[in-house]
Amino acid sequence: MRSTEIRRIFFDYFTSRGHTRVPSSPLVPDDPTLLLANAGMNQFKPYFLGEVPPPYPRAVSVQKCARTSDIDNVGRTTRHATFFEMLGNFSFGDYFKAEVITYAWELLTEHYHLDPDRLWITVYQDDDEAADLWRQVGVPAERIQRLGMDDNFWSMGVPGPCGPCSEVCYDRGPAFGPAGGPEANGERYLEIWNLVFMQNTRGPGSGKNDFPIVGELPNKSIDTGLGLDRIAAILQGVDTVCQTDLLAPTLAAVERLAGRPFPGRDGSDESVSFQVVAEHARSTAFLITDGVLPSNEGRGYVLRRLMRRAIRHARSLGIDGPMLADVVTSVIDNLGQDWPELQTRRSLILAVVTREEETFGATLRQGTRLLDAAIARTRATGTNRLAGETAFELHDTYGFPIDLTLEAAHAAGLTVDSDRYAALLDEQRRRAKKSGKGKTADTMRRQDTYRAILAEHGRTDFIGYTHTSTDTDLLALLRDGQAVEAAEQGQQVEIVIGRSPFYAESGGQVGDTGTLTTTDGATIDITDTRNGLDGFQILTGMVTAGEARTGRTAHAVVDPHRRAATARSHSATHVLHATLRRSLGDHARQQGSLVAPGRLRFDFAHFAPIDHTQLDSIGVLVNDYLLEDPEVRVWHATRAEAEAAGATAFFGDKYGDHVRIVDIGDASRELCGGTHVGHGTQAGPVRILGESSIGAGLRRIEALTGSDALRHADHERRLLEEVTQLVGARPDDVIDVLTKRLAALADAEKALAGHRQSELTAIGSHLAEQRRTIDGGTIVTAVVNDVTAPELRTLATAVLRHLPANTAAGVILAATTDGKAQLTAAINDQTHARGAQARDLLIEAAKTIGGGAGGTGPLASAGGRNAELLQRALGQAEAALITATRE
Repeated sequence: MRSTEIRRIFFDYFTSRGHTRVPSSPLVPDDPTLLLANAGMNQFKPYFLGEVPPPYPRAVSVQKCARTSDIDNVGRTTRHATFFEMLGNFSFGDYFKAEVITYAWELLTEHYHLDPDRLWITVYQDDDEAADLWRQVGVPAERIQRLGMDDNFWSMGVPGPCGPCSEVCYDRGPAFGPAGGPEANGERYLEIWNLVFMQNTRGPGSGKNDFPIVGELPNKSIDTGLGLDRIAAILQGVDTVCQTDLLAPTLAAVERLAGRPFPGRDGSDESVSFQVVAEHARSTAFLITDGVLPSNEGRGYVLRRLMRRAIRHARSLGIDGPMLADVVTSVIDNLGQDWPELQTRRSLILAVVTREEETFGATLRQGTRLLDAAIARTRATGTNRLAGETAFELHDTYGFPIDLTLEAAHAAGLTVDSDRYAALLDEQRRRAKKSGKGKTADTMRRQDTYRAILAEHGRTDFIGYTHTSTDTDLLALLRDGQAVEAAEQGQQVEIVIGRSPFYAESGGQVGDTGTLTTTDGATIDITDTRNGLDGFQILTGMVTAGEARTGRTAHAVVDPHRRAATARSHSATHVLHATLRRSLGDHARQQGSLVAPGRLRFDFAHFAPIDHTQLDSIGVLVNDYLLEDPEVRVWHATRAEAEAAGATAFFGDKYGDHVRIVDIGDASRELCGGTHVGHGTQAGPVRILGESSIGAGLRRIEALTGSDALRHADHERRLLEEVTQLVGARPDDVIDVLTKRLAALADAEKALAGHRQSELTAIGSHLAEQRRTIDGGTIVTAVVNDVTAPELRTLATAVLRHLPANTAAGVILAATTDGKAQLTAAINDQTHARGAQARDLLIEAAKTIGGGAGGTGPLASAGGRNAELLQRALGQAEAALITATRE
């Protein structure tokens, strides 16, 4: 049974039983507690928590999921993957345990035709009800196992909905391991479906199972997840998830590149590498499709890690040339019919993976050079162990994989201090975790307060598309996240009103500002508007007059000039987006934006700088189109209707089943919840300020709109007038005149630099004559006058060249520059080979002058504010140098 048929049967079964079919949400979730969508229930979280009334009592979906918690198990087990499709059925306060257990048993045995005698069940340790229900559908007691919190109590791994669960497992037979049930062997007894009885909530904590249960959900609900990879492996009779029709064509692509067949699940490193390359290629394609681009943090780091891991494993298979684009192409060709967005983003996906593979190649070359030098230094010291600090620096600073460090060290006859490396890595993770822990706890407390207000007063009635003022009720006031009855003049508050003309920050558009004036004379200046929960606004403001109290009626007024300026920027952003895609290619899609009064910032996928001529052309096209005065039309449709009509979604926005579409003439059709002008001419003019790189394959354009663009043009005109007056030339001749004068100035500076270099050479020769031989090493230490910090480094290097190369030697020079103390240390290869680092010679001296030391290898510098202690610091550095050069 092919995977397409498995999906169809699942959908048909549940839609015939009253479930609404819901499309998968993107892998980038609209949830600040999640890095990536990791479960089918993610998009339904507000329904489980009671934040938003569910639009249907039952749902069914196939959700794209990404998890890297088991990344090291990919290929080492038959069942783990970093990307997978999760088939799920959901109940929001409708049915519960009895119904979902009956559904699962019936679907598996009667529609997928699994042998009932090979199905095993696990339940939470004290869930007698679930165990009884499974016996009622026909599972004998001996095939029902009770497990504890770690195995049968499900949560998202972050604060949120949770509950006990029951897993359905399939016995694949003795070829996969010994008997004993799921508790004994997860490979033989393959978990295929998890039924979660959503009834509790977890609060902030320190780990997956350390988020304390803080309460019960408003309604008992159901969340299930049937792994498509796993049931496909069973129904297609293959050993591993990489051999199903979901990944078999991609595995075949790896076989072609490697020039040999996949050896099967033989437990060998070769088998693991085949599967890692194929599986990670699929994850890569889907992550890029949903807007993730490689970077060194967050989601981008997850993607980069997957790609680089695939590249490393391909190298171990002997695939040395570019390969990732070929393997990812097989993913697109194989799954593009079921997931059309893969086909739509094909050019973007291939461009990203090609660029990343090139970049990683450069990383490997640089890391290899640094590692070779570190190995040489380690050998020179007579030890056989590479320092953990070195391995960590290669990993953390240069992105060089630890496994390659281990391999190179082993080939050189060395070991690596893996314990120290692990300790440094763990310390880094703890720091990162600690930095976000307080924020998470504060966010959870605020969310609890917001939920209580939402439960009492309902969602905000937003009327801002048609009104910029209204009378409304002041429902709640909050200070420091806690509800209060009143706020006095001068106090900062959060405000909840029932009927609101204020637009809440979303989709890149900033939140509205304005005023609230109560009937008893209190005034609140609104400085920001955002969504505290889905569809539930939080205004931020300052009480500027009187006392604001809940229960009062207030007149809400949006700042009309700021709203109009923001609307101009938003409409201009849509036209810019459409123009970029026409000019650069369909891959130039939005990856982020800022829409503010009079200005915009637009991030998009592209892999080369845009030259000035092309950027000017794009600006002309945008303004010409706006001058044609296209009508801005807003209409509503289902998500499917909007996609069929060619509407594109802005990255990071959240869309429901019914969406709002904004057309600007015939050129731009976007799903968008923001505010816009009525006609194109109201959005211009648009003045592009420039474009820049903000990451691998990611560019940014910044522009001004409306009166801000005009003011900027006036400012530039005045600057040009001042320049023409200064150089005494007409505006058309300014460039030629300045070019000639700058060329003359460059010649003069070049001559001056040559003269200065001659001076430094003479000073260096003189200092070299002051060399001293101490305990067999040669050193020079001195205070130098009238030099800059860069000149001090140049001088130290020049002095070092005059010292003997066949013995240990080093130079320490000191100077006072602009009232600050400066030190530079330089050591030769003989000293460096002993394991000495120039930076280490300056650490204590740097403390003395109140600063720090920086630099790597044979050259380092230090600076500090305590110039009066320079002589003492030089003495400390000299003592360190003597120790380093002593025979």
